[in-house]
Amino acid sequence: MGRKTLRARFFHPPQSLAGCFTSFYLLEVDLPEGRFLTDALHPEWGNLRFFQGALPETRRPDGAMLKETPFTATGPSAHPTAFRLPKTRMWGIGLLPLGWAKFIEVPASELADSVSDGMQHPAFIRFRALQHALENAEAESEEAQAEIICDHFLALDRPLRDKARICAVHEALIDPEVRSPAQLASQSAMTPRTLERMCARYFGFPPQLLIRRQRMMRTLAAFMLAEKTTWSQVIDLHYTDHAHFTREFHAFMCMSPSEYAAMEHPVLGAFMAERERQWGSPVQTLDAPQGPGTSADSPKSGL
Repeated sequence: MGRKTLRARFFHPPQSLAGCFTSFYLLEVDLPEGRFLTDALHPEWGNLRFFQGALPETRRPDGAMLKETPFTATGPSAHPTAFRLPKTRMWGIGLLPLGWAKFIEVPASELADSVSDGMQHPAFIRFRALQHALENAEAESEEAQAEIICDHFLALDRPLRDKARICAVHEALIDPEVRSPAQLASQSAMTPRTLERMCARYFGFPPQLLIRRQRMMRTLAAFMLAEKTTWSQVIDLHYTDHAHFTREFHAFMCMSPSEYAAMEHPVLGAFMAERERQWGSPVQTLDAPQGPGTSADSPKSGL
C-alpha cells in the first residue's frame, strides 16, 4: 500500500469538552474504482463515523453485515469488527466514557460490541443532523468541517453529575498496575457495587473484563507499532505465561496471536502509526481521561 492510499488528520475537540473524546479525525482512502481495503477494528470505546462518497461494509461481531449507510455507530467493544473500505472520506469521533455519558442516553452495556446504522438507531438520532451538515459542507475546508463537529457537540453539552467518578474509574483503568476489580474500586474511591454500576452504564463491560481488555490492548499496540518483533518481546508483564496470553488473545481477538501476526493490516497499521506520531497515543483504549494531544500545539496532518 502506497503512502498516498491513506491520509489521516486529527483535530482537537473543544477545550470545554476535554475528556469526552479521543479526537475528531478525518480519514481519506484513495483507491481505484472497485478496489477495497479490508481490515478489522481493534477493541475500542464507542465511535461515530460519517462517510462522504462510497460507503463501507462493516461486519458485526455476530456476523451480520452493515452497509449502505453514511453513518455507522459502534458501542464499546471487546472483539474485532471487520470492515471493507472503498475510495471514501470519513469523519470519525471517538467517544471516551465521559463522552458516552454526556451524549448517548443508552447505557453503554446495551450497545457493547454493536455496530448500528446511525441513521436508523434511536440512540443516535441527535447525530443525524451532523451527517447532513458534513455532507453539505463537503466543499468547505477541513478546518471548517471540524468546526461544524465542534459546534454540534457544544450545542448538546450538559452538566453531568457522575463526571468526577467516571474520570476516576478511567484514570485507574489505564494504570497498568491495576490488576483486579478490588484495586480498581479502591483507586477509584468507590464500593465494588458502585464500580459495577458505573462500568456497565458508561464503560460497557464489567470491571474485570475492562482490566483484561486494557492489558490486551497494551500488548497489541506495542506489537503493531514495533518493527520485526515477536509477541514474547512485547507481552504485558501481568500475563502469568505465554499460554495465558494466548488464551486471552483468542478470547478478545477470536484467533491466535500467530494467525493475527500473519494477516495484513493496511488500515489499522498505518492509522495507528500516524495516530501515535500526531496524537501521542496509538489506540483510543490507552488514552487518558483528559484525552491525548492536549498540548497547545496542534497535530500535523498527513499520512
